[in-house]
Amino acid sequence: MNLGLMVFLLLLLLSFMGLPIGFALGVGTMAAVLYGDLPPLIIPQRIFTGCDSIPLLAIPFFLLAGNMMSYGITKKILDFSNAMLGAVRGGLAAVSVVAAAIFAAISGSSVATVSAIGSMTIPAMKEEGYGTEYSAAVAATASILGVIIPPSIFLIVYGSATETSIGQLFIGAVIPGILLTLVLVAYVLLWARKRNFPARGRIDFKTMTRVTADSSWALFMPVLILGGIFGGIFTATEAAAVSVGYAFVVCMFVYKGLKWGDLPQVIVKSAISTSAIMMLLAFSKVSSWVVVTSGFPQAVVGLARAVTESPVIILLLLNMLLLVMGMLMEGNACIIMLAPLLVPLMKMYGISSMHFGVVMGLNLAIGLVTPPVGACLLLGNEIAGAKLATTMKCVLPMIILSLIVLMITTYMPATTQWLPSLMK
Repeated sequence: MNLGLMVFLLLLLLSFMGLPIGFALGVGTMAAVLYGDLPPLIIPQRIFTGCDSIPLLAIPFFLLAGNMMSYGITKKILDFSNAMLGAVRGGLAAVSVVAAAIFAAISGSSVATVSAIGSMTIPAMKEEGYGTEYSAAVAATASILGVIIPPSIFLIVYGSATETSIGQLFIGAVIPGILLTLVLVAYVLLWARKRNFPARGRIDFKTMTRVTADSSWALFMPVLILGGIFGGIFTATEAAAVSVGYAFVVCMFVYKGLKWGDLPQVIVKSAISTSAIMMLLAFSKVSSWVVVTSGFPQAVVGLARAVTESPVIILLLLNMLLLVMGMLMEGNACIIMLAPLLVPLMKMYGISSMHFGVVMGLNLAIGLVTPPVGACLLLGNEIAGAKLATTMKCVLPMIILSLIVLMITTYMPATTQWLPSLMK
């Protein structure tokens, strides 16, 4: 049996048997190495080189910054969003989407977004009569912006796995992220008008000015991070370190929500999340080496060429594959497993790895709100105390809209390539 195919099949089998994905990847890879009589020394060597990467430092830093934000910055983001949109009918749902987009531009994590933003907006929406399931659906769907709008953990993992510029991936994801945000805001406002959801009283100019000024430290954080990356002032890794320093100073000394006693809990929580991702990345370097040396990617390319010569058809087929995989597996694991196989295929069809990375990220983001895995859907549903079947019905229209944005991004490369072309 081809060793690359063996790794792929063992990973799927062990994952579906319930073994944690990091262990499944490690066991599958070691089994292939031993079965193929490859030198076992390659395992620790590749594991070390898989983690010995400066760009990967962005992951723990962004996760740490996101966890710090819940101690002050998150509430200020919500206050500002509510001041801007709260007076519109259904504005609280729109506030949930906009706040998630702003939070996403700092944390890079969808699970962190639904946890931080949803835990505040879901109870508020329920109190104002939006319905338990609808409140959970809005917060869960809005949270997928966390892995689309840069900085995105998905894109960092993809860039590491495929040796694609993380900075270019971040820039390329801006327009699709903004487009999805606008589409979701338009939907929740139209739905609110149809269902006659309440509108809060208008805020006078003096109050709005005060709220904006009070939130300015929080609102400047995404400007600092993304502006620094896009302006070439610092790299994605340096931006992550800056975000931690900025979040610490603002939460500790400006908003004073973070206390010294909170730091151990924040650091441990971030370390646990980081270790899970880094374990995947470490073993992925071994599995990628086994897959590449086995000739499996070339076999996949040959099979695809035999099926179709059309980039349009191949992209449609890959979107369908990724949507299904996103339903069944955690996003980072899908990237690590599939990206090394699919990027050579994309290059054969003349599709840039940067464009495909954003498309892949969008696909897997949608998987965060589709069962059976659907981490954001399950977490939002748990926060709301809703019935999953009913929540899923409320989520479905937003999934369809997300799929439309996915198709636009897939077949209009300018959505991902225009901004990076201006930065050159």
